[in-house]
Amino acid sequence: MRKVVFYGAMSIDGYLADEQDSLQWLFDTNLAGVSTYEAFIEQVDTVVMGKTTYDEVKKMLGEEPLYPGKQKIVFTHQMKGSFPEGRYVDGDVNTIIKDLKVATGKWIWIVGGGGLVTSLMASELIDDYWIQLAPVFLGSGKRLFPEGDYEQRVTFVEATQMGEMVELHYQKKQMTKKK
Repeated sequence: MRKVVFYGAMSIDGYLADEQDSLQWLFDTNLAGVSTYEAFIEQVDTVVMGKTTYDEVKKMLGEEPLYPGKQKIVFTHQMKGSFPEGRYVDGDVNTIIKDLKVATGKWIWIVGGGGLVTSLMASELIDDYWIQLAPVFLGSGKRLFPEGDYEQRVTFVEATQMGEMVELHYQKKQMTKKK
């Protein structure tokens, strides 16, 4: 069975984007040449995100390809059909991820946004979390973990310092959700 993983950054106060969906605060963070991304992305063949996240990442990349060689799945109620290397989907997030999980392949990377992440957390479908903490307080914006029914305890795996940023790696514990 394939792993479903979250790998992403947030501000110290828990935001994944500012009020305008900008991630500039993240790109202003000095990593001092240290990155775990290259090793991480080699384990991934499917990238899943919401439409807002997709649009923001595309805007930041400009003409650069979006996660080349990876299948892209974008959740949206607005678009239908396929695009190069991917498809738009509209349906139950948990059912779609469960179907992906049993298919042959490498890891499934949940890029964002917060609603997608917390829905999968509530169903205990995320196996591993790599959360990078950037040295910034945004004060407002889009929360990585909006309120929801996803209480659970995870197991600490390791911490990695990347310049000004710290990455925390956790794994879910089985059957941790309170009933």
